[in-house]
Amino acid sequence: MQFQEGPRIQEAPTVSTPTTAAPIAPLLYTPVEAAEALRFGKSTVYELMATGELKFIKRGRSRRIRRTDLEEFVRNLK
Repeated sequence: MQFQEGPRIQEAPTVSTPTTAAPIAPLLYTPVEAAEALRFGKSTVYELMATGELKFIKRGRSRRIRRTDLEEFVRNLK
């Protein structure tokens, strides 16, 4: 018994995407992400935000910390 081959289905051409693209650093961090970046506990970051030592922005219920504010905070550490 012989099988007949049906029509071949052409595969879609593959689109090449650059694999060397540099990752984009986030502009805003959540308090948890900021804690990870600073190597602090998240409670410490929330304390710093509450005391005004670490600037943040608030949109609705979300709090975000600008990358520049994190960098400034680190520069001012003693």
